[in-house]
Amino acid sequence: MEDGHPDTKSSTTQVAVPTELPTPTAAVPTSIPPSPLKPILKPESPSIKRKPTTDSEQSSASRNDQLAVKRVRSAPAAVKILPVKYEECAIEDLVVLIASMIAELVETNDALPPRPNPVLTRFHSRTPPGISVLDYLQRLAKHATLSPPLLLSMVYYIDRLCALYPDFTITSLTIHRFLITAATVAAKGLSDSFWNNSTYARVGGIKIAELGLLELEFLYRVDWKIVPNPEVLVDYYKGLIDRTEGFKLEGDSSSEEEDDGIEDEDSDMVDSPPDGAPGTETAARWQAWMDENKSASSGKPIKDEEGLSPEYGQGSASEQKAEDDGASKTTQ
Repeated sequence: MEDGHPDTKSSTTQVAVPTELPTPTAAVPTSIPPSPLKPILKPESPSIKRKPTTDSEQSSASRNDQLAVKRVRSAPAAVKILPVKYEECAIEDLVVLIASMIAELVETNDALPPRPNPVLTRFHSRTPPGISVLDYLQRLAKHATLSPPLLLSMVYYIDRLCALYPDFTITSLTIHRFLITAATVAAKGLSDSFWNNSTYARVGGIKIAELGLLELEFLYRVDWKIVPNPEVLVDYYKGLIDRTEGFKLEGDSSSEEEDDGIEDEDSDMVDSPPDGAPGTETAARWQAWMDENKSASSGKPIKDEEGLSPEYGQGSASEQKAEDDGASKTTQ
């Protein structure tokens, strides 16, 4: 229209297709809804500012922790008294003693660096077996009916085989085959009644042919000498008790040594009485009598009231006979 009013059609067209899109002025929400893919922040999150703790709060917290640790501590285990004779020791206790020693030995040898040129023996396994030394030794003692002398002989075999076969070492790869071999050899060589190889192989978890080869290899390496002295077994038994915590030998020497020390002190007090005591005069007379005997011109010891000289029995039988012969020749 020409009367000055704007064209409706053109204005509508301009509004419908603007040249620039208007910027949205809607208010941004203050809180964003939680996303299912992102976890909700908790007060323990490090992104949240924490309230600083004071020194008193830290000291109280540490004190509470120490009290908690003290409460967790259990009472010390009671010491078990074992008999003096190893034949009377319970099989379970002896197995624990031996297994403790072997476990410590295996741990020490496994920590050592490998040798420059390692030699694989017949006792080596590809991987360490899944059963522990204690469980394996308990299995052998139970199902193979191992007595205390046989168990201690197995400990003796460890030292003997390591001394005569330098390439052999007690490790996690060799201990299990060694134990079943030592048990078989000890039972056959030291016991009047024993099982056959099929039983020992089934108990040890190996084949019969392999057990036969291990037995032959062991006997060859120890020079077929498998019978230890009884005194050696006693020393091994006492040594195992001394090195294992929680066990003590019956009538331990520690208390006896204390009693001996008290007796020695009492004897010193009796032997050396103070001046003016009744025993001083007697000691002086005895010393004078001894000096008189030593300064005798005859040179022969004076006999006491019973007819025996003070030096009787101090020398050997041959020396006493030689003196008697010399005296008889002088008389003739």
